[in-house]
Amino acid sequence: MNWIDKLERKYKRFSIPGLVRYIVIATAILFALNVFSQGRVYDLLRLDVSKVFGGQVWRLLSFIFVPPALGVIAIIFMLYIFYIFGTALERHWGSFKLTLYYLIGMISAIVAAFITGDGTSEFIMLSVFLAFAYINPDFKLLLFFIIPIKIKYIAWFEILYVMYSVVFSPIYVKIAAILSFANFLVFFGRDMYLNWVEPRVKKLIKKQKRKKFKVIVPEKNFKIIHICRVCGRTSEDYPQLKFGYCRTCGSDYEYCSDHLNNHKH
Repeated sequence: MNWIDKLERKYKRFSIPGLVRYIVIATAILFALNVFSQGRVYDLLRLDVSKVFGGQVWRLLSFIFVPPALGVIAIIFMLYIFYIFGTALERHWGSFKLTLYYLIGMISAIVAAFITGDGTSEFIMLSVFLAFAYINPDFKLLLFFIIPIKIKYIAWFEILYVMYSVVFSPIYVKIAAILSFANFLVFFGRDMYLNWVEPRVKKLIKKQKRKKFKVIVPEKNFKIIHICRVCGRTSEDYPQLKFGYCRTCGSDYEYCSDHLNNHKH
């Protein structure tokens, strides 16, 4: 993240400390107002591109406070989890990097909305969860408040959910789901390549090279046969015969015991 570090040194003053806290509080307040207004509040806030072109430009920002269509308990739980993971990321990264991460997620969602005509903030929150899971894969959550489970397994489940959205959901959800990984890939793409992709590619290349240079191993029944250069007798035909090399000649030719000292040097 060298270039991100350079951006931080130059534009750190634009970071928003406590960003997640502000988002959670605003989302909770607007959720309550939306319940009492029977949905009219969200109608004014959600990202509707046609209304943005009609002059309602605040929707480019306000949509991040519109959560998925869930019940009260689910919304409370979602905001609680989002707050825990978001504040943990801020402690780990600092305010600037978290602000930048969330901003890239927003821009991705807006781009998706301009392509499809509608937008959602659901995948922005998901990207925050995935970032936390990547940095802290062994962090444990209590599933159903009872069963401890490592967050990396929940993250894989969420990725499968996104893949399901890409395959079976309407086109605007497909595009939003794909673009939702933009901020994640910007921050972790290089690290994922170096840690996961590159080692596997190198291993595959080594495996292919080994196949090209196949080592032939002699069979267990392989038998060495000695042959005399003078008379042609072999150790297989004359097992009692001894063979050796001539020290005077200094060659690799073998001779039987009858001709070892009785041949032309």
